[in-house]
Amino acid sequence: MGYLKRLILGFYGDDFTGSTDAMEALDQYGLKTILFLKIPNEKMMERFQDVDCVGVAGTARAKNRNGMEKELVPVYDFFQKIKPYFVHYKVCSTFDSSPDVGSIGFAGDLARNYFNKGSFPLLVAAPMLGRYTAFGNHFAAFQDKVYRLDRHPVMSRHPVTPMDEADLAVHLQKQTEQRIDKVSVLDLEEQNVSEIIEKHAEEDNIVLFDALNDVHMEKVSQVLWEMKGTDTQFLLGSSGIEYALGDAIKRNQAGSRTEKDIVSSKIEKIFSVSGSVSEVTKQQLENAEEAGFHLEQIPYELFTDEEKAEGFLEKIVKKIELKKKVIIYTAKGPDDPIIEKTKQHLLEEGISKEDRGIYIGRKLGEWTKKVLDQIEIKRLIISGGDTSGFVTSNLDIFGLEVLDSIAPGAPLCLAYSERPKFDGLEIALKSGQLGGPQFFEKVYQSGS
Repeated sequence: MGYLKRLILGFYGDDFTGSTDAMEALDQYGLKTILFLKIPNEKMMERFQDVDCVGVAGTARAKNRNGMEKELVPVYDFFQKIKPYFVHYKVCSTFDSSPDVGSIGFAGDLARNYFNKGSFPLLVAAPMLGRYTAFGNHFAAFQDKVYRLDRHPVMSRHPVTPMDEADLAVHLQKQTEQRIDKVSVLDLEEQNVSEIIEKHAEEDNIVLFDALNDVHMEKVSQVLWEMKGTDTQFLLGSSGIEYALGDAIKRNQAGSRTEKDIVSSKIEKIFSVSGSVSEVTKQQLENAEEAGFHLEQIPYELFTDEEKAEGFLEKIVKKIELKKKVIIYTAKGPDDPIIEKTKQHLLEEGISKEDRGIYIGRKLGEWTKKVLDQIEIKRLIISGGDTSGFVTSNLDIFGLEVLDSIAPGAPLCLAYSERPKFDGLEIALKSGQLGGPQFFEKVYQSGS
């Protein structure tokens, strides 16, 4: 199995919205990129012989170590076989993870079995997305302010992996036995590319790079590109990696695409599913309602009552035909009382805390497919990183390509499927933190 040319990059995203975020960053640099929703077979590979980069979207961020290993081993094996210049384990730019759930360190340890030569660069900063790292401490923008990660209004309160440590090296060291070195902002400003590589490239460890601005990102970009060689170079980090590599590829004129050959279409109806409980998504939902979207909150009892769920979905199908713009959602923000009611209900029904997120995600995926099977619709929005993974995996879609950059990290994509109904579906996937205040309406308006 392989491509006619050597790929520049193969990446795995530990959630689906993070995967589309990475794909969008590459697309902005003119790199033709296909994101696969499962490891591609020979037939899928042959369909996209002209691409520069490929990604595989996953759900490792929501899994324990056993689940991660089961998911990642085939992915790493696939990338080892196709031998791109770079392989990137893509994580959220807020680094949400723990030793037991979505362990980034464990993903890096597994990678040593496949890409074991030299250091693994780690870049989480993405200044263009409001993510910054200084002396190893990470900061993220929220509503026009920049917060240290452990004081971030959203990430410090994440329901599964709350970030209580801003020093990324300290946080990551709890997840891996590999040594973690740092390249600080001062190192980037005072040392040249060769000096940085000579000091850090050869040892088998993880090297965390700071970045506060475009100048720092350009230096990191130069370092990563100089590390390109015969052996595949493994990378850890956010879509800052894609922005850094994209910049290097542009400087070196290594991409193949000259112009975009797909565009979004004009639509009348749109269906949206939101499983995100972030404050950002709450504001987006309220803005969508003001823009004419019809919102329906999902009663928590539906998650364990199939008969009530069927009745709810029948109502939603009718609402889509009548209202044209419909969103079903689990909660409005982290303080919505339904969150605690849902947790208690699922616990009483025998769903453990550890399985709760996966259980809800799978239900949302099943319900989305049931709705789409009953209507003719061209465009779909999925809100929530973990939700996107579980929903999209139910839709017989095997690949995505960027159609329109709606907002940084949350593009509208064209879906590829072996099922005619879903081949050509336009789908926007967004994490809880991204998308911009008018996201839902902007997705609806694309192509108009």
